[in-house]
Amino acid sequence: MATAARTAPNRRATSKDPKEILWTWEGKDKTGKIIRGEMRAHSKTVVQASLRRQGISTAENKIKKRQLGRASKVKDKDLALFTRQLATMMRAGVPLLQAFDIAIKGSSNPGVARLLNEIRNDIETGTSLSNALRKFPLYFNALYCNLVDAGEQSGALENLLDRLAIYQEKILAIKSKIKAALFYPISVMVVAAAVVSVMMLFVIPEFKKVFTSFGADLPAPTLLVIAISDFMTEYWWIVFGAFIGAVILIAAAYKRSPAAQAAVDRWVLQIPVIGEIIRKATIARWTRTLSTMFAAGVPLVEALDSVAGASGNKVYADATKKIQAEVATGTALTNAMQGTNVFPAMVVQMISIGEESGQLDGMCAKVADFFEREVDDMVAGLSQLIEPLIIVFLGTIIGGLVVAMYLPIFKLGQVV
Repeated sequence: MATAARTAPNRRATSKDPKEILWTWEGKDKTGKIIRGEMRAHSKTVVQASLRRQGISTAENKIKKRQLGRASKVKDKDLALFTRQLATMMRAGVPLLQAFDIAIKGSSNPGVARLLNEIRNDIETGTSLSNALRKFPLYFNALYCNLVDAGEQSGALENLLDRLAIYQEKILAIKSKIKAALFYPISVMVVAAAVVSVMMLFVIPEFKKVFTSFGADLPAPTLLVIAISDFMTEYWWIVFGAFIGAVILIAAAYKRSPAAQAAVDRWVLQIPVIGEIIRKATIARWTRTLSTMFAAGVPLVEALDSVAGASGNKVYADATKKIQAEVATGTALTNAMQGTNVFPAMVVQMISIGEESGQLDGMCAKVADFFEREVDDMVAGLSQLIEPLIIVFLGTIIGGLVVAMYLPIFKLGQVV
């Protein structure tokens, strides 16, 4: 069986070490059996010395290094794949450390391999899986760690990992559908802005030269377009600088200010069609998270804390915090949800039935399934619904500019 040797603590590179190296080695143990593994160290000499202390003999050319690039990011998709792999291997009876070895070797992302190797080293020193994961909150949130901890405590880690894998896959599917819904209108807006900018900066000034040679009075729409073009031509750096600055300012305010987050998220929910898709996706994520946490045996008040963080929308996160505070004082979950005015009546009624029947996790899962199908249907019909609006928008902007430029030509034609 493949093993992975571990370096001494004072020689271990941290996850922040920019020169972190993962060495792969092949050697023979005392019985002459060929074994392979991986080790984190600063040099080949350290690897050889560590293996020699463990009774493993290896040739220098059998030790190879692989630089773990910092540019490779660990994405949600990578973590979902790792969770599914770990759940499958543990259900098949593969020991935890060996499962990590397989996942590390099978990873094509250096960032994922580095992250998993750090966790594996901690587990090998006796740290529990949940505590090892808690050292990387950027990748493993409280919900993930709490579910793994519940699985370790109950002795059903493989079942909880399977639930986590399903949960992550469902959430990723919802996120991809939201991106698909937003991609088309945003891309059209970007293309329209680029076309208008090119016309204002390069095309309109050429028309202006031609019109100036006519010496005739120009129509009001043409004068307006020329005035805008003159301003953009002379102060283009102010226009684009102000636009980029506004985007950066809004993004920074959204990231740092809870009030700005609430305002933006509230505005997004009010956008026609798009807002309804985001609302339903948020409710699906909310109920899916609550179902997963409650099924794992996590107390409701503690589960709501993870639900708030996983909701993905500040409006629903604040509402969940309010629900959590009321439930902690003895208020029924359904009554607390009604007071927030952010959940449809159907959701509240179904959760009420789940509370009364003692099947809250199952009822939340059914609500999540329902809203996920709703999101699927809305995204599928979005292109058909929004295409006429896009055509009208482009026709108004681009067509208006063209007509404004050709009005003087039409006027001259009538005079002739």
